[in-house]
Amino acid sequence: MVRKLKHHEAKLLKKVDLYKNESTREMPILRKYHIQKREDYTRYNKICGLARKITTKLSKLNVQDPYRTIKTDLLVNKLYETGVLPTAKSLAAVDKLAASAFCRRRLPVIMVRVKMAETVKQAVTLVEQGHVRVGPKTVTDPAFMVTRSMEDFVTWVDTSKIKRAVQKYNDKLDDYDLLN
Repeated sequence: MVRKLKHHEAKLLKKVDLYKNESTREMPILRKYHIQKREDYTRYNKICGLARKITTKLSKLNVQDPYRTIKTDLLVNKLYETGVLPTAKSLAAVDKLAASAFCRRRLPVIMVRVKMAETVKQAVTLVEQGHVRVGPKTVTDPAFMVTRSMEDFVTWVDTSKIKRAVQKYNDKLDDYDLLN
């Protein structure tokens, strides 16, 4: 039987003990963006790795090659439209791509950004309870990725009590909606 480690011994082994301590890099990100499934974060990391891999292969091609320019434009525009890249200018921005960029495009984070919720945790509970829709579709998965074009269509569900309370506060509540 092995004795329990003393405090200073456990502190020294903190970075080596793979069974008890979580990864020190990803835990703050999981907490900050309130990611409940670690698989989502690993999936974002894999996508970033694949994008960097494609970037290195494209950068090895000749600059004058039309195939390189077409594929570079497709990759950069796709990442820009999903909202992961801040600008659609160069391939060099893809090398700096991190999984947290994908985390910032999750529905609860967008809700906090547009002031529909105060915290990400509160936004996650609102999404899980079915109070939010993107376009005509009600979303109950907090891992839903919101693209730049869909950002304007994040609203409350018509039957949501939160929407009714906001409309009542703003004196825009329509009694006809209560009949439906």
